Amino acid sequence: MDLIAQLEAEQAAELGKDIPDFKAGDTIRVGYKVTEGTRTRVQNYEGVCISRKNGAGIAGSFTVRKISFGEGVERVFPLYSTNIDSITVVRRGRVRRAKLYYLRSRRGKSARIAEDTTYKPKSAEA
Repeated sequence: MDLIAQLEAEQAAELGKDIPDFKAGDTIRVGYKVTEGTRTRVQNYEGVCISRKNGAGIAGSFTVRKISFGEGVERVFPLYSTNIDSITVVRRGRVRRAKLYYLRSRRGKSARIAEDTTYKPKSAEA
């Protein structure tokens, strides 16, 4: 492992975040901390992950797209943000692309993603 990857792995381990295994096409629920005045609450943002950037590294991010009141809304989350409370995978999608930007121009039935029923979690590498 090269030095940069080793440093990034150490920094990610320091943060102690539990990042689930997800990819583009998966429907995920992101619990995001929202501060209103003096109070902080967790707001869930549920949608389809349309892209992941910079892998699982410390600089990684992912884009989640959802339809809100008939309008498409996208949000980019840094993977190791301190404002992310939790990430849960709602359902696995079966897609053939790494970036699903074509969903931006789709509406209705053509924007659906088939569910992946054959998903096997990655085994823990020793």
